[in-house]
Amino acid sequence: MRDESKLSILDHLQELRQRLIKSVIAVAVASVIAFIFYEWIFYILKLPTEGLNLIYIEMTEMLGTIMKVCLIAGIILAMPYLVYHGIMFVSPALTPKEKKYVYFILPWIALMFTGGVVFSYFVLIPPATRFLISFGSGIASPEIRVGNYISVVARLLLAIGIVFEMPVITTFLARVGVLKPKWLSDHRKTAIIFAFILAAIITPTFDPINQSLVAIPLIILYEMSIWLARLVYKKPPVEAAT
Repeated sequence: MRDESKLSILDHLQELRQRLIKSVIAVAVASVIAFIFYEWIFYILKLPTEGLNLIYIEMTEMLGTIMKVCLIAGIILAMPYLVYHGIMFVSPALTPKEKKYVYFILPWIALMFTGGVVFSYFVLIPPATRFLISFGSGIASPEIRVGNYISVVARLLLAIGIVFEMPVITTFLARVGVLKPKWLSDHRKTAIIFAFILAAIITPTFDPINQSLVAIPLIILYEMSIWLARLVYKKPPVEAAT
């Protein structure tokens, strides 16, 4: 019995290794594709702060920044594939009916992640970068390093894209009975506080306006999660009878 248990653990580790290798290859291929179009990607990333003159002061800084941009773009492009492998790794623990739900939410995962990236790009990044660049400009002229700019923008794009997955994940968990809508509604006040804490971590600025631009959508997403959880949640027979 112990040998079968060990074999089962080894099988799971082998599967995890294979899925990690496939995920790394997918990110690498997507990053190579992004490298082909890196000038176009840089042009898009600079659009929210049109007219900004970026500089680099080290010989290897520009090359390193290009590699970082291509890697981040590769992760974004490969995100649906990465999520797919993550879900399929835990799928043996799901029932056949629950697996159908997994296939149903995969397109929504990609859609919500894209929506988060678009929201960050058009709504959050322009005012955040304008605030950072203009704050204290009467004292000194800003000369922004390209690596610093890319780090700020990339962090916002990835963080908001991942946060936008919340309604999809909570809906799936509620559908399979892991998460109850009542638990979400009971923790609404905590979620609102956590939304502003997370907004303070994600946003690179200290002003409440830019932080509210992140916190308010997070609260709306949480309320959406509660509504969707109530819509799809099915009470177990024992719970429904009480």
